[in-house]
Amino acid sequence: MGTLFKNGTIITASDMFRADLLVEGEIVTLIGRDLDPTGHTVVDCAGKYLMPGGIDVHTHLDLSFGGTYSNDDFNTGHKAAAFGGTTTHIDFVIQPPGGSLHDGLIEWRKKATLAQIDYGFHLAVRELNDAVLDEIPTLIDEGVTSLKLFMAYKNVFQVDDSTLFRTMRVAAKHGMIVMVHAENGDVEAALTPALLAEGKTEPKWHASSRPPEIEGEATNRAVVMAGMTGCALYVVHMTCEPAIAALRRGRALGYPVMGETCCQYFFLTVDEHLAAPGFEGAKYVCSPPIRSKHDQEVLWGAVKDGTLAVVSTDHCDFWYEGGVGPTAEWAAAHPNGDWHAFEAQDPTYRRPGKELGRGNFAKIPNGMPGLEDRMMVVWHAGVNGSRISPQRFVELHCTNPAKVFGMYPKKGTLAVGSDADIVVWDPNKEHTISAKTHHMHCDYNVYEGMTVRGVPVQVYQRGIRLVDGDQWLGKNGAGQFVRRSPGAPIL
Repeated sequence: MGTLFKNGTIITASDMFRADLLVEGEIVTLIGRDLDPTGHTVVDCAGKYLMPGGIDVHTHLDLSFGGTYSNDDFNTGHKAAAFGGTTTHIDFVIQPPGGSLHDGLIEWRKKATLAQIDYGFHLAVRELNDAVLDEIPTLIDEGVTSLKLFMAYKNVFQVDDSTLFRTMRVAAKHGMIVMVHAENGDVEAALTPALLAEGKTEPKWHASSRPPEIEGEATNRAVVMAGMTGCALYVVHMTCEPAIAALRRGRALGYPVMGETCCQYFFLTVDEHLAAPGFEGAKYVCSPPIRSKHDQEVLWGAVKDGTLAVVSTDHCDFWYEGGVGPTAEWAAAHPNGDWHAFEAQDPTYRRPGKELGRGNFAKIPNGMPGLEDRMMVVWHAGVNGSRISPQRFVELHCTNPAKVFGMYPKKGTLAVGSDADIVVWDPNKEHTISAKTHHMHCDYNVYEGMTVRGVPVQVYQRGIRLVDGDQWLGKNGAGQFVRRSPGAPIL
């Protein structure tokens, strides 16, 4: 006995057609017209679309950053993702200071015991020596095939060019992909104190500390290194025309380079959001910063013409109004600031959040929520807005992420033998986004009040229903680690 999805319209990266779809166990076993329902549980999908589960390849769950931790973990973050139609994500493991890459994996595997959807890991390299270089190829045996290096966040995550180049050389030999956060951290480290010295402390000045030019320069530098080493390069969260131009140049030269943008960069601007009155702009502080309406149109053009391969979120949410901190006695006993332990003692406590940067934009924790909203807002503006087709939408949110990061065709498509990660999408249903109703562990939503048309109404993970309307049916521990393959294509 299986589950038969009848009367729906299947959307893949290449096709859109009416068909029935049969799931037996955890996989799709048959696709056809007028399939016999005898002995199967029937899901009537008349008037609905059937799409593969979304894949968000850029998330930061339960991340220690900026003097606090990101709010969503592998419990709340997974629930929110599923309500938005995302059934798989890849989170960034951070190499601990002085530690090995595998030390980071051990820590993130503990976080993932709460998993409710499927997941994978990237490995962020922050300190490189001969031992770490030798360790890189062994990650493939762990099912991890992608490395992340930061060209920004000086004295925190930033690596130098030698580290990036040497890592690329090793990764290229083993078919691994290198991801970069492309901003010139040395220039940002000079701009920020100069702005603060001039009394420019409000959130809006965050954008001035990280202008488009330093994103474009760093992107170009990484692209050139990819061309020299033959290493597959994936530039994360691209935001602006100079960066897109650098990527286009590399692709025109035949370099193995790809890029993503994030959904917030299509909708938010410096003038309207980051420069909001008072401290309100802190909600929109992320890096690279949100840009201009002109840059938004550049990004829409880049996802339409294939320059950008993926739309993700960089989900990393913090309270807008966080806690005031633990008692002095507790803080003295816990010098490393273990907010998790404190919250376990006092569930009403809110860890510190954006308020850490009142009076100094450089201290605002960088990041915003988006994991739940990604597919809905891009469908509404992209498909309903005639910017992209439904097939291109699936390609950007499901199929390309699976291909680039070695999960296809297990993930990212609806085909016989693929995992039955299925989103039943109602293209006519409307939903107004609000922090009052979202499932992310955050007290604000960057799309507050936006009404979208086109939403997931049922979501299945490997044939198991997680979401049915407003009902949550998932459980901790049900999410599985996805082992990924090296040698992914350049899209």
